[in-house]
Amino acid sequence: MIPSAFDYAAPETLAEALSLLGSAGDDVKLLAGGQSLIPVMKLRLADPSMVIDLGRIAELSGVRDDGDALLIGAMTPHHQVATDPLVAAHVPLLAKAAATVADPQVRHRGTFGGALVHADPAGDLPAPALAAGATFIIAGPGGERRVAAADFFQGYFSTAVGDGEILTHVRVPKYTGWGAHYEKFTRVAQQWSIVAVAAMVRVEGNSIAEARIGLTNMASTPLRATAVEEALAGSPLTLEAITAASAHAAEGSDPASDLNGDAAYRKHLAAVLTKRALVAAAGL
Repeated sequence: MIPSAFDYAAPETLAEALSLLGSAGDDVKLLAGGQSLIPVMKLRLADPSMVIDLGRIAELSGVRDDGDALLIGAMTPHHQVATDPLVAAHVPLLAKAAATVADPQVRHRGTFGGALVHADPAGDLPAPALAAGATFIIAGPGGERRVAAADFFQGYFSTAVGDGEILTHVRVPKYTGWGAHYEKFTRVAQQWSIVAVAAMVRVEGNSIAEARIGLTNMASTPLRATAVEEALAGSPLTLEAITAASAHAAEGSDPASDLNGDAAYRKHLAAVLTKRALVAAAGL
């Protein structure tokens, strides 16, 4: 199928985009990379009367140093996040996760912010953003507001970005010197994650000083594996300690059951993948 007819606009500034969004009514869609929007428009599951393409707004792209954090533009392609030296040095978890998104074509066209606003529970970027304590910067008719990652993801394909608003940047604290790993499980290459785990570990001597862990596809939104984090804080840097802590990975989760596996299978996977991610992040 092909999409229904629609009006198309390609503003060159954020102000122009917000103006168009405010005047277009309810039947409008924002186009970032288009990797999610275009397929559903072709199936006519989305049938907007207007599409506003954000691709020409230069201020929404790129990675820059912002003191104790990195500021990543919402229109930055996955490939740039995966290969940017600032991201690799200060938030390696995001680089590792972005490098696993789909295939090279999607990573060059799809955008960091677009994937986060899409909020697919199986998407590979929400859980790392949550684990890293990211802050989402949203522009709207009332000005700019900031939303913590814990409050940003609100349900299946649902976020805190409201009508008439645009996600402009994601601010991510620096974790310089932390170990990081993103471990995902799929049945076939380039499939959505059945379960995945985003892990960051700060090691001091022979101990794990702190760990931050996000779970992908274990509920309608990404989750922090807080029971594992608490068990690891101050624990010895040993395989035995990581194994014991990882057994708690699925606590508080609510995974779906589908053709890829039932809830019990996903909970088992969460423990297995958490152990693997932590071992890699800790350098064991």
